[in-house]
Amino acid sequence: MTPLDVAGYLIAGLMTAVALWRMPAALWGDEEDRRRRALWGCYAGFAAALWTKTRAVRIGLNDSPVTDLSVLIKHYTATVAILAILSYIVAIYGQYADAGDVPRHVRFARSIQQVAAKASVATLVLLTVLFFTVVDRSTPSDRFVADHAGQWGATLYMSVFYLYLGAASAVCAYQWALATAGAGLRHLRVGLGMMTFAMFIGVAYTVSRTLFLWVSVVDQPGEAFALKFDEVTEAAQVALFAFFAIGASIPALSTVRRRAKLWRAQVKLHALWYELMAAFPDQPFDPPAPLLRELTRFGTPADLRVDRWAADIADAVEKLRHYVPDALLAAAEAAAAHGGADRERTGPLADAYWIKAALSARSAGAPAGAAAAVGTQHATDQDGEVAWLVRVAAAYRTVTPERAREVLASAEAAEDQEQEQQA
Repeated sequence: MTPLDVAGYLIAGLMTAVALWRMPAALWGDEEDRRRRALWGCYAGFAAALWTKTRAVRIGLNDSPVTDLSVLIKHYTATVAILAILSYIVAIYGQYADAGDVPRHVRFARSIQQVAAKASVATLVLLTVLFFTVVDRSTPSDRFVADHAGQWGATLYMSVFYLYLGAASAVCAYQWALATAGAGLRHLRVGLGMMTFAMFIGVAYTVSRTLFLWVSVVDQPGEAFALKFDEVTEAAQVALFAFFAIGASIPALSTVRRRAKLWRAQVKLHALWYELMAAFPDQPFDPPAPLLRELTRFGTPADLRVDRWAADIADAVEKLRHYVPDALLAAAEAAAAHGGADRERTGPLADAYWIKAALSARSAGAPAGAAAAVGTQHATDQDGEVAWLVRVAAAYRTVTPERAREVLASAEAAEDQEQEQQA
């Protein structure tokens, strides 16, 4: 097995992994989100095409009753994949308000939309007819282009496919180059740049192979040269799919990082949220459950769940204000500052003391009264609020029930003393 054969297996495996990774979003995403489905169709189609190029699958299909069957299946699946990527291009760049001047790239995408499906069907029909009529398939081939160099039937057959593939590559390169120039986020620029580079390789691949085949009809090349040319261009195609698969995955990796961040936030917030929801069981949408059960509620997106938990905690704190004395805030801040805690930890720890002491007061049967003072808002947006609550939750785990009761007792004593002085 040559290094090129090994690379073929690796790139087929990589494209398959990407297709499997993106499959859930394509199958169970928003019904109106055509982009995910189109992009997944491209991954799946190219994965199937790449597997037909691997040595074991290629030889097995070529030696079947339909000689060189791997070539036909490869071109069928690749054509479907190309149609999917053109549909993705249209879904991304063909949407624009009707009012005003429509940008050039949008007009271009819309024109592609009008011809892509018809061109794909015409290509499939023409490839099928040519494959079974003019291509010399008297003996199975291992490297189709090298083995059929100089044959006009195979040259015509491959030219049809390369025309379709090269045109689609040029369309993608044009649209993604424009998108790369206008991308504001670094990971988008990197991903789109890699996909653009892959499409430029695709254009060079199709042009060079088409020229090689037609020149070979006029001047038959040597067997060694034809095989070397085939191997070099195949290596370029392996690089093409590597850049495409990695580049298309980079923007999605930012989503993975965000989901991991949300997952960590849920893990850190759960103990605090669970205790508050146990005190007010009618507040959450669903009864509070252990951490593992909460993490496996796949019907609710992680970002929505974290936002709900943040809102639940804020609402529970608002309710607890009616069960504690006004002096609890000062007592909690004093307890947090005790021992020389740094400023970064004092604020979250004070909130943790206040919540733990308030829960203790309510569980002890404190009557509801006027709303007591509570700490000020420490964030200006939802992400900032969640980050603050994560720090509060971390501090909350360090506060023992005994210490919370001591803070509550000192607040009640301070409240009683103030009332006596006023009396």
